[in-house]
Amino acid sequence: MEPGRNRGWLLRLVIAFGFAQGAVSMARPAVSYRALALGADERAVGVIAGVFALLPLFAAVPLGRRTDDGRAAPLLPVGVVLIAASCALSGIANSLGTMALWSGVMGLGHLCFVIGAQSLVARQSAPHEQDRNFGHFTIGASLGQLGGPIAAGVLIGGPDMAGTSALALMVAGAGAAVAFTSLWRIEDRTAVTSRTAPGDRVAVGGILRARGVPAGMLISLSVLSATDVLTAYLPVVGEHRAIAPSVIGVLLSLRAGATIACRLVLTPLLRLLGRPALLTVTCLLAALLCAGIALPVPVWALALILTALGFCLGVGQPLSMTTVVQAAPDGARSTALALRLTGNRLGQVAAPAAAGLVAGVAGVAAPFVMLGGLLLLSAGVAVRSPAKPVARPEPVPGTTRTRARR
Repeated sequence: MEPGRNRGWLLRLVIAFGFAQGAVSMARPAVSYRALALGADERAVGVIAGVFALLPLFAAVPLGRRTDDGRAAPLLPVGVVLIAASCALSGIANSLGTMALWSGVMGLGHLCFVIGAQSLVARQSAPHEQDRNFGHFTIGASLGQLGGPIAAGVLIGGPDMAGTSALALMVAGAGAAVAFTSLWRIEDRTAVTSRTAPGDRVAVGGILRARGVPAGMLISLSVLSATDVLTAYLPVVGEHRAIAPSVIGVLLSLRAGATIACRLVLTPLLRLLGRPALLTVTCLLAALLCAGIALPVPVWALALILTALGFCLGVGQPLSMTTVVQAAPDGARSTALALRLTGNRLGQVAAPAAAGLVAGVAGVAAPFVMLGGLLLLSAGVAVRSPAKPVARPEPVPGTTRTRARR
């Protein structure tokens, strides 16, 4: 199958990603509420949220190398199993340490799924389709982020916060398992080339030096850190401002719904502004909106801020994927995407931990000011990101991997 000829696989991938991401998006606030019910403070919530990214931090590059060497699809069911199991086991955990452990396993499962899925999109999309197809792919994430918090908000509440949050985690595990139904024959096996010797691989340093890769990594890190801290810390903000968990779930889902709307109109926005300008404008606006969450505004104003913020954050993930894929050396695109995810996980470890420290010192709204500064830096980097695929010399045998044309 030539890239771009059949997009049925993409629709099934979006459906599977929607269920997997929905389970994670439902579990993350449920973990925060269960931790609070078990006696955690703001710092402990930040640590548990950060552990979600700890195991993936060390596994991303090896998984990317493995995917460059062969098939990507086997990572998808592995990811689903880890997500479903960790959600269910978090629901029966009775200590903060055990919850942190299963949070890390959940993050590892999410990483496996995302590396496999992103590699499929990169391989099975023609170059001119990558912005669009990555945008459609990330709609699955947004659908999950839309439904997950609403479901968590419906289930969590009342005097038995520990019990209702445990129920939400069990339901999240069952939801993740539904992703299996869309994973059959999702990869074109004829497009997978034979393995090559490790000595023919592109060095990690060579990938990181490729123009466009560092910019894509920083933009992705900033956008994901903002989304992650929003998911983990908006419940804490709600507790301090007397906002019910059901309302917090609706607010998080408004952000996700706006992200879906953004990705549906991503192609015309790209035609209007181009990739560098669109990334710059949306990162700048997101920085201002993140800082606005720190203000003591009423719920309706917070809803407007989160809706606008969700639209702006919707641009960064798909366009950073295309930036990294098109800048990476041939034969190392899965590894480049894995490096991008490593940067994401660094942000997911550092951002919640830093948010916990900042919240403990300066109040629960202060982490959003910190995120605004990070997004402002990304806006400056986005100005210089390449607008078109970076021209690369032909690979030299024995120094880089070679791959047959698909």
